[in-house]
Amino acid sequence: MRLPEIVAHADWSANPAGRQVVVSRRRGDRYAAAAPHPVGALDDLVPALLAEAGPDGTALLGVDFPIGLPRAYAKAANIDDFRTALLRFGRRRWRDFYMPAETARDISLRRPFYPMRGGARGRVRRADLPEALGLASYDDLHRLCDRGHPDRAAAAALFWTLGANQVGKAAISGWRDMLAPALRSRQPMLLWPFDGRLAKLLETPGLVVAETYPGEIYGHLGLGIGDPRRAKTRQADRAFDALKLTAAAARLDIDLADALAASIADGFGDDAQGDDRFDATVGLFGMINILRGNREPGDPRDRLRRTIEGWILGQADGTD
Repeated sequence: MRLPEIVAHADWSANPAGRQVVVSRRRGDRYAAAAPHPVGALDDLVPALLAEAGPDGTALLGVDFPIGLPRAYAKAANIDDFRTALLRFGRRRWRDFYMPAETARDISLRRPFYPMRGGARGRVRRADLPEALGLASYDDLHRLCDRGHPDRAAAAALFWTLGANQVGKAAISGWRDMLAPALRSRQPMLLWPFDGRLAKLLETPGLVVAETYPGEIYGHLGLGIGDPRRAKTRQADRAFDALKLTAAAARLDIDLADALAASIADGFGDDAQGDDRFDATVGLFGMINILRGNREPGDPRDRLRRTIEGWILGQADGTD
């Protein structure tokens, strides 16, 4: 697999302060990784990475928000291609797509995110979503890659926007404010796996964007943070993995900037963004682990995952 000039990983959040990115630059066969920093203006991220890679270079960006739609929802909404639908969301008939429904009565196939805000006990229910969308159960709101397996719990359902583990608001900002504008402006950006297998995409100059899940990567790197007795929100638990992260960097030929090495040793600080910086760094190491050939990217084999649902980079493909 061709090594891209730039590898970056962004930990995404509904809160702009929680969007942290780590960028690494190839130096020969090694990567030099800088310390995490805020993503900043979302429409600047793609142009900035393209500029870093240069006109003939390639950049690989991992983002931990969903890229793709649950197949049951896509069938109900008559969507047969996610990439094409992404250009329509927020416009014309789909103008309300990114506006979370205020009440269960406001939910529709063209307004599937819910709720706008929390409500009194019993007034906002997860069951409202499949009922209003005409789906059989809440499980129909999960893509295949969202489902749990022995190494991690199930990910949150795409359209739910309430609670600490929700991913709906991150998907809204990632799709509406970064991916769709870049596609509409015809910047040289490709989406894995919708545009092809990872190895093939990295042969083309430009930017390749792939969905990641740091919770999946903890196990790939053998981190203690994956233990249910530890929490990435605690600085001491993040610092517990400092030696393992440093060893992983050495094993993967990643040269750590002094500021990044210090951040790893410190458990990424004691402020509210410490766990975001941790996940941004873990995500980068997991991506380079794949590029080094230590883990398969997980290019999906079936058509629905390649066109509708997408997949999580590094997750085993498995069978339906």
